[in-house]
Amino acid sequence: MWLLYAVGSALFAGLTSILAKCGIRKTDSTVATAIRTIIVLIFAWVMVFVVGSQGTIASIPARSLVFLGLSGLATGASWLCYFYALQRGPIDKVVPIDKSSTVMTILLAALLLGESVTLTRGIGVVLIAAGTFLMIEKRGGVQKEENGWMLAAFGSAIFAALTSILGKVGITGVESNLGTALRTGVVLIMAWVMVFVQGKQGQVKAVPKNELGFICLSGLATGASWLCYYKALQLGPASLVAPIDKLSILVTVLFSYIVFHERLSRKALTGLAVLVAGTLVMLV
Repeated sequence: MWLLYAVGSALFAGLTSILAKCGIRKTDSTVATAIRTIIVLIFAWVMVFVVGSQGTIASIPARSLVFLGLSGLATGASWLCYFYALQRGPIDKVVPIDKSSTVMTILLAALLLGESVTLTRGIGVVLIAAGTFLMIEKRGGVQKEENGWMLAAFGSAIFAALTSILGKVGITGVESNLGTALRTGVVLIMAWVMVFVQGKQGQVKAVPKNELGFICLSGLATGASWLCYYKALQLGPASLVAPIDKLSILVTVLFSYIVFHERLSRKALTGLAVLVAGTLVMLV
């Protein structure tokens, strides 16, 4: 069952990237992140009341609350980096870098959670890393602007890996929808603090209506992805759930071609094939 949830997470995560890209053409990425987090939080709490887990809040262990909070902070940092990179860089390059968090997650799961790294999984890690490298090809000289979004994309990957590990620990013994809702609250606070720290609160009213619609839709897609992801994380091993979730890159690449007409070179296509092959090898 965790496999179906992981696949659902990948599908909705792929849609999130495309919808978010459409919503930050003129809107500041930090402002967009703060707005969409409101949608995610509402979506998450609706699901909590639908499944009736709100009454178990008082019984959540303090340790779980701490790790869910840390996971929320890591998610907030990852989002801020990711949408900054997504606004300034090509989606078919930003997403592969972000998905390199898979390798970091697997290594951290082995070191911190004691999850085994078999020969097959080791081969999968190498293939995923190689595929990501091939997809991040440079177009001519690397300018400072390009370095900026690339560094942000790698920052997103690092924090995303920490999110998975901290979330795995925090979700233990907690109903997954409730855990998702609690950590989203932390993300919301962090996102809006960043908006006010950077003095961008005045830009909220100036967000174009069409972009606001895409931002809200991306929030709904994110909420659905999170609910699936943390249910899968609760039921299955983090070292397998994370790679499946990262297959969302297939959805992203497909829609980036349809919507933004971003085409992959032969080298990048080879990298995508190697990355997907590495993920599938890990599931054997």
